Amino acid sequence: MQLQEQEALTKLIDRIGSAHAGKRLEMQAHYSALLLGGHHIHIHMEEFPAIAWLIKTSLKTTGLWNRAVKNSTNYRIVEHEVPLPHLPAAFEGFRILHVSDLHIEGMIDKGQALQAALSDLDYDACVFTGDYRFRTYGSYDKTLRLMEKLVNTMHPPYGITGVLGNHDWLEMTPGLEDCGIRMLLNETQAIEKGSDAIWLLGLDDVHYYETGDLQKTVAAAPIDAVRILLVHSPEIIPEAAAAGMDLYLCGHSHGGQICLPGGSPIITHCRCARSYKAGPWQHETMRGYTSRGVGTSLFPIRLFCQPEIIIHTLRKAPTEFQTVSTVTPVAFKKSPFLPLPEGCPSPSSSIQT
Repeated sequence: MQLQEQEALTKLIDRIGSAHAGKRLEMQAHYSALLLGGHHIHIHMEEFPAIAWLIKTSLKTTGLWNRAVKNSTNYRIVEHEVPLPHLPAAFEGFRILHVSDLHIEGMIDKGQALQAALSDLDYDACVFTGDYRFRTYGSYDKTLRLMEKLVNTMHPPYGITGVLGNHDWLEMTPGLEDCGIRMLLNETQAIEKGSDAIWLLGLDDVHYYETGDLQKTVAAAPIDAVRILLVHSPEIIPEAAAAGMDLYLCGHSHGGQICLPGGSPIITHCRCARSYKAGPWQHETMRGYTSRGVGTSLFPIRLFCQPEIIIHTLRKAPTEFQTVSTVTPVAFKKSPFLPLPEGCPSPSSSIQT
């Protein structure tokens, strides 16, 4: 790591705290050791060579490969209205562009079609809900170069905000911020219009690294404000609803990426109820949206699952606005880490779950 990058990482650690940063960095090292030791299937499906071979062979054999590749950049624009009873008047009609799971260096055109799709849209602010990188380990230099090109074509008046996903490393944060993205790692950001404000709350990854700290983040924003939670995956929905979040924006699932006709996902890698894995949903008084993403994992392919760009338009709801209560269980307990390959240091007990 170059001196400038080391200094930037040191500043970031000072900002988010050594306990958070230490756990994240140690788990990243542990993860890399697992991959080097051949434990692919227990980490991410896209790192397991046999799975990749099976999918590619099946699609080529059935003649669907070329169609699936073409689908990967066939973006659809989703207009989604969000009714909020206590929305400040100044934010009526406020439009939030939601982009998730870019995996940008894995795109067949390295993001050109995405740039073109975004260039025609009208929005006030943009949020990225993680997974900028295609791979889950190794160099991220190309990711940052392509993200800079993309962000340079975007000029929302209220800025661009993002969170990390399970494909992203902590060390990427300074580079993403240099691109023009305000990264939130268990942090908050106010969007102000005159004397009114809404708040963005952004968590670190809650899927694999489990370094998101909802309690700390919620405590940093006014309890009576409209609070929009940015998380990579839809796996802390009951906790977020209990904390009084108004809107939960996430991704991670890709909507399945390869689905059955009609859009039913085969695999989503989300430990939550199926109803929360793609599109709009509601849990108790909290609204939410799980993006199908604009990128892909494993290969740049999609079947019966278009990549999507969402614009959430905030609307003032009547004070008597009724919400639908749901009690679907979505909590989960993770399995402990696999043993490290011989010769690799063991992570501290503070990371075990």
